[in-house]
Amino acid sequence: MIYADRVFLRRELPESSYLNVLPAVNWLKDHRLMLDSPVTFLVGENGSGKSTLLEAIAVACGFNAEGGTRNFSFSTRATHSELGEYITVARRRYPRDGFFLRAESFYNVATNIDEMDEDFSYGPKVIESYGGVSLHHQSHGESFLALVQNRFGGNGLYLLDEPEAALSPTRQLTLLGEMHQLAERDSQFIVATHSPILMAYPGARIYQLSEDGIEPVQYQETEHYQLTRRFLEDPERMLRYLFS
Repeated sequence: MIYADRVFLRRELPESSYLNVLPAVNWLKDHRLMLDSPVTFLVGENGSGKSTLLEAIAVACGFNAEGGTRNFSFSTRATHSELGEYITVARRRYPRDGFFLRAESFYNVATNIDEMDEDFSYGPKVIESYGGVSLHHQSHGESFLALVQNRFGGNGLYLLDEPEAALSPTRQLTLLGEMHQLAERDSQFIVATHSPILMAYPGARIYQLSEDGIEPVQYQETEHYQLTRRFLEDPERMLRYLFS
């Protein structure tokens, strides 16, 4: 199922904006980013703009910049870029569910859930939708999976920013399985990642962000796959080269 169909700049950024130095943003001035697969990955080196772009897509879709559902409105510090105010995310339909997961600010999401549950309510506690155990009382990786396994209900748009940050290789495989089950239940994923395990998802659209802008690539063409493969095939040689 496709909810977010394509992304484009609807108006020019101010000349003074630091975003103008990002090749990915400049690419959007003349192109549209097509999101025509249930699973889309944004990959690239640190500083390539993939998290900035994902954040902007999330904000344009109505999510809190620090993460959570559309109902989250907390803000610990306004550090998000202004790009979300300048792009349009064209949609084919609206999802029933959705979540924006940011690895770097998930602690703040977990805190906000605990704070909401401290207030009196006649209804069930918010944490019940996340597995019933405070996300702060689990490891980082356990809380990530608890979110996906309990809160993600299907028929949803899910944006994940570097979810592998807290996950072991085994848990990354678990996440792939959860993503597949949710995609089978009419869900769409847009994921910014460095993980060659995650981006191996069958049939996924992969966009590589680089100095040339944004281009679709095959899994085996990604720098992440090629470098990881070379290292695993001959780690001693790679380490000798690195340390020389």
